[in-house]
Amino acid sequence: QVQLVESGGGLVQAGGSLRLSCATSGQLGYAMGWFRQAPGKEREFVAAISWTGSSTSYSSSVKGRFTISRDNAKNTVSLQMNDLVPEDTAVYYCAAGAYGISEDYFGSWGQGTQVTVSS
Repeated sequence: QVQLVESGGGLVQAGGSLRLSCATSGQLGYAMGWFRQAPGKEREFVAAISWTGSSTSYSSSVKGRFTISRDNAKNTVSLQMNDLVPEDTAVYYCAAGAYGISEDYFGSWGQGTQVTVSS
């Protein structure tokens, strides 16, 4: 399994930006994804990127505000989050697996990093 460690979470005001990073022990051939779980809610898909980076997917709630990217040479995946709103408050998880928007496609998960957006 791939080991994943997220960083970059924190507290930000609405309208602000954060950049999450995910360091991996090795991601050869894996698609990468970001998911999030808000208090009292199920974990939901945020964004995914294929191994080559040529394909990306976003949930409708973040499309146009968030950008997923990866650097295979550095074994990192990032999620740039702009124009944050309080509804983006959640624990964000990095995941590795096959390219898709369902949790079922991803077999390795990080511990999560908290993002809190104040109004």
